Amino acid sequence: MSKLEGKVALITGSGRGIGREIALKLASEGARIVVNDLDRDPAEETVETLRKLGVEAVACTGSVTDPEFGNAFVKTALDNFGSIDIIVNNAGYTWDSVIQKMTDEQWYAMIDVHMTAPFRLLRAASDYLRTQAKKEAAEGREVFRKVVNISSTSGIMGNPGQANYSSAKAGINGLTRALCKEWGRYKVNVNSVAFGLIKTRLTDAVAGEGSTIDVDGKTISVGISTQFMSNIESMIPMGRAGLPEEAAGAVYLFCIPESNYISGQIVICGGGRP
Repeated sequence: MSKLEGKVALITGSGRGIGREIALKLASEGARIVVNDLDRDPAEETVETLRKLGVEAVACTGSVTDPEFGNAFVKTALDNFGSIDIIVNNAGYTWDSVIQKMTDEQWYAMIDVHMTAPFRLLRAASDYLRTQAKKEAAEGREVFRKVVNISSTSGIMGNPGQANYSSAKAGINGLTRALCKEWGRYKVNVNSVAFGLIKTRLTDAVAGEGSTIDVDGKTISVGISTQFMSNIESMIPMGRAGLPEEAAGAVYLFCIPESNYISGQIVICGGGRP
């Protein structure tokens, strides 16, 4: 039997990039997937890809920063599959600037997407997780569920131009450690994966060449210069940026039964660079 056979995984930001690879990886081990993306088309495309592979999947589109998103995401999972076993808080983006030029909007945007959104989703799932755990304990069963929060090496070491992002990613590590202690009695493992440099559409874009993304009506410049990319990769012991599927592999490790006695941990997926 596959390691995640019958499990239901909710993955934010899974229409594209790393999130999509996480969905494919968990699905390959038997998980049923609730896909989310800000935009409908990539979410539906990922769902269609999963279904062609014989995987049960549904989409819940919308912004994770919407105050009602957490409730909607949880409802989608329960209405379609009747359970929640894995939650991966993956959705996010960067909006960089040095602090003297950083606006309040930039600051709060990062706090909202990387800290408040995961908090709301986990709060929305808490009633189900606690109720199920109490029922299973009364039956003499020990069933483990998994939360994987996506952090960054910026949240551990800091990064120039990312006071907002670094603070938010440090904050998600605090949430991870707090919930590890709150939810241990419910057999919920709560861990963080801190990504280093991973090749995505955001890092592949070349800064200064009109590369932008649209988030909730805001046009945000993305990308890094070719020289900066080369400089960073030269400092990675493995000599290159990570691939999205490698990032997904790190998340997978916290979702399988072998990690049932690991909780409250922050693992760096960065090719050896802290």
